[in-house]
Amino acid sequence: MSCAPASPPDVGLRAAPYDVLISGGEILDGTGAPPFAGDVAVRAGRIVRISRTPLSRAAATRVIDASGKVVAPGFIDLHAHLDPLLRLPDAESAVRQGVTTAVGGPDGGGPWPFDAYLDSVESAGTGVNVAFLVGHNTIRRAVMGLDDRAPTPDELARMRGMVAQAMAEGAFGISTGLRYLPGTFAATDEVVALSRVAADSGGIYTSHLREEGLGLFEGVGEAIQIARDAEIRVVLTHHKAVGQKMWGESRRTLAMVDSARAAGLDVRMDQYPYTATSTGISVLVPSWALEGGDAAFARRAADPVLRDSITRGIVFNLLNDRGGGDLRRVQFARVDWDRSLEGKTLHDFVAREGRAATPENGAAMVIETLLRGGASGIYHVLDEPDVERIMRHPWTSIASDGRLSTPGEGMPHPRGYGTFPRVLGVYVRERGILTLTDAVRKMTTLPAATINLEDRGRIAEGLVADLVVFDPATVSDRSTFQDPHQYPAGIPWVLVNGRVAVENGEYTGRRAGKVLRRVSVGR
Repeated sequence: MSCAPASPPDVGLRAAPYDVLISGGEILDGTGAPPFAGDVAVRAGRIVRISRTPLSRAAATRVIDASGKVVAPGFIDLHAHLDPLLRLPDAESAVRQGVTTAVGGPDGGGPWPFDAYLDSVESAGTGVNVAFLVGHNTIRRAVMGLDDRAPTPDELARMRGMVAQAMAEGAFGISTGLRYLPGTFAATDEVVALSRVAADSGGIYTSHLREEGLGLFEGVGEAIQIARDAEIRVVLTHHKAVGQKMWGESRRTLAMVDSARAAGLDVRMDQYPYTATSTGISVLVPSWALEGGDAAFARRAADPVLRDSITRGIVFNLLNDRGGGDLRRVQFARVDWDRSLEGKTLHDFVAREGRAATPENGAAMVIETLLRGGASGIYHVLDEPDVERIMRHPWTSIASDGRLSTPGEGMPHPRGYGTFPRVLGVYVRERGILTLTDAVRKMTTLPAATINLEDRGRIAEGLVADLVVFDPATVSDRSTFQDPHQYPAGIPWVLVNGRVAVENGEYTGRRAGKVLRRVSVGR
């Protein structure tokens, strides 16, 4: 008895009508392959057909004309501050950049309890797909507070158990912020012990290095040691060289990455395309002064001897690290206790108080800021050649390090609105630092592979329909340090899980995103 050959498994899909047909665009599939003209058809949230010849428009419920535009996988942001997600569930500042998946919980600050937080996000709905890392600082704080000491065996066991729990609940790995409290008090062997737990479930390790200025080489070396000792993939997150004394030293750090990779270690990087950093104003304060929290800091600041030591530490950082040697390089981003300071510099603050613009007076204003409740700042302390050199490296993904933002709230770093379009507009079209093909790879397949996300990050039949349509001639960031609350130009269409999230350049209000949970696997 003879049997007819079985039909290919996708014949039924290809014969069916499409929900969305993206017609006539230049398709960049994210793999680094050259673009080609074609159509992309979507049904039930998946890409069901890619054709180099035109598909029937009559077969689609909705047709998007992509003539003269690029069709790419939705961008994957490896480092996103999603803290306001339950308050800003639309995540419009991300989606309108073409971001369809964002990885939260960076710098050691992941949510806890982990599963309960993810359930809350699912219940609220989200405009962007979200994945999360478990945060070392969060866990250490829960177990040990802000103590500057090594954990007891019982405490280390508790922390390891919390990492294991988060991994079982869907974390994609562990993050550290070794420049921040309380991670700065952790020795390398503690970080290795916790990272091994993440590695056992197939997770990754991302690190805000212990130092990114004068201690940069030691910080990179520690991350490489963790990659080796914990047998885990490591991402040097928002990689940079802070302060004028370190400008140009990205040559050495990139050589360290290359050497580690040649030795068989999986060390990668991510980066945002700006010459300014952003974090809390406490980054200017020596860590020992912050041990124990706000009340302990206030007691030290009231002691003349200790205050003098704190001042000297801040002056050193103002001259050599995040201060960039000039009070004008420190800009206030959000100051809840005095909104008039937002957008102003530390120089402006000192002048407002009728003081000379000396590092010592700047330090006094930093102490005053912390005593009043703190602030976030922007630090103009990076060098453009370092930014370009790091960006060119084949193992650097593009990532925003941006906080979800909404117009009218503070003076945030423009990366929260403009990272991805800025790369496409400035570093591809205007400067030629990257080719368009490689830029898209660094926004899609490279970050997807970094977190082992298999069903997103490429344009391929059967994968999730996270897609962005942009105009390579006009795509650009509009957000600036002086006027940050501006959405980008040249990104007319974004699809999240096959649903239109941005239509003709406007956010639709559809919360089409999903909470992504990693399935734990043994190594």
